[in-house]
Amino acid sequence: MITNLRLQNFKAWEDSGFIKFGPITAFFGSNSSGKTSFLQSLLLLKQTAESADRGRVFDLGGPASLVSLGTFNDITFQHDSERTVGIDIGWQEDSDFEIRNTETKKRDAIAASRDLSLSVLVRELRSFPVVQRVEYGLGDLRFSLTRRGGKDEYSLDSNSYPFKRVSGRPWPLPSPGKFYSFPDQVRAYYQNAAFLSDLELQFENLCGRIFYLGPLRQDPARQYIWSGGRPVDVGRRGELAVEALIASQSDGKTNARGFAIRKDGPRRTKLITVEEHVAIWLQELGLIHSFAVESVDDRSTLYRVQVRRSQGSTPVLLTDVGFGVSQVLPVLVLLAYAPEGSTVLLEQPEIHLHPAVQSGLADVVIEAAKVRNIQVVVESHSEHFLMRLQRRLAEKEIGRGVTLESEDCLLYFCHADGSASTISQLTLDLFGNITNWPKDFFGNQFEEAAAMSRAARRRAIEEKSA
Repeated sequence: MITNLRLQNFKAWEDSGFIKFGPITAFFGSNSSGKTSFLQSLLLLKQTAESADRGRVFDLGGPASLVSLGTFNDITFQHDSERTVGIDIGWQEDSDFEIRNTETKKRDAIAASRDLSLSVLVRELRSFPVVQRVEYGLGDLRFSLTRRGGKDEYSLDSNSYPFKRVSGRPWPLPSPGKFYSFPDQVRAYYQNAAFLSDLELQFENLCGRIFYLGPLRQDPARQYIWSGGRPVDVGRRGELAVEALIASQSDGKTNARGFAIRKDGPRRTKLITVEEHVAIWLQELGLIHSFAVESVDDRSTLYRVQVRRSQGSTPVLLTDVGFGVSQVLPVLVLLAYAPEGSTVLLEQPEIHLHPAVQSGLADVVIEAAKVRNIQVVVESHSEHFLMRLQRRLAEKEIGRGVTLESEDCLLYFCHADGSASTISQLTLDLFGNITNWPKDFFGNQFEEAAAMSRAARRRAIEEKSA
């Protein structure tokens, strides 16, 4: 799980400071306030880690990428080529990462921690991005590769770990691969640096657990062709949502559902299929009564999605019901389909949804986080989504055996303050009230009501005098 993130000179952020992440992390704020930059920075790390080009410091993407950020100058704060872009990310593994002493037969553990971090500083030199410094953290230990002055040479350092150089001429180290990978010469020049490859692998595994759904989603189809593929997610526009459902149906994949079965033992969760999980959520959101993915040919290659709007209604295709169903479907499928331990990034999941459904979507996110162990990071404009989170934090015990604590749900407000964005964490009291509510967070409702009242009085006078 991602535990913190910091952006320096990245897009609207001169320095965001360290932003703490929880099982649920939500960013709110006005347009162009910088909240989307947090999601984009994570997608930048992910697509660079998955790129086949080791010589490219940052894979800034293109039309078909997870995120397209243009040039390095485009992501630099105020487009100032003299500035250094910095990204710091911390995460926690399920078990300890250990550094062992390779010089003894017992290979005793020298250090161990679940808390890992990566910090990178990149700046533009001669029109190309160059890594100034990359540093990994393991608990309190730090391992860094730093560029020497104006030369394209690097040195390996640590705050307390003694790297032992092999005998021979002390050749300088070349630049890292991408922005995070120590050069191969590190393992050749140092006797006890092999574990650095494992640190890089831990970071790549973290990136592999990040999934993203964008705000613009693909329209539904009347039929779907399945060739046996197993998509890793639902696609950035949700175009693979139905294929993911078909694949999970074929594989018999099941999920934990947060029903509280209290008999003679501790609370247990009920296992249901991904399709059932999505169908239940759609029903609880009040969008439809039933949902099914059905094969329409003998070879199980052609499928359609059938839904019932009410218990007694005739089944219809997904294309023939309200637009909101097809728009929320990829959100629900991703939260039910992603492997446990994943981090799911949702950009404006409330688009095209009725206010009541926006509120219910918060319950879906809570269940995914607390029952399925999915870390959910949301960028939203929805007041209704926020208010449901406030309500659930106030209730604490929210049903189905699920408890929501304040540390489970971290809420932030981003604000465009002059040339740089600022961020503040929203503080909630025991009753779910935001005690540091930003001015005009969702507009000035009091002023709107007062203006409407003044207009009504004026119209009444005009009608009376007419």
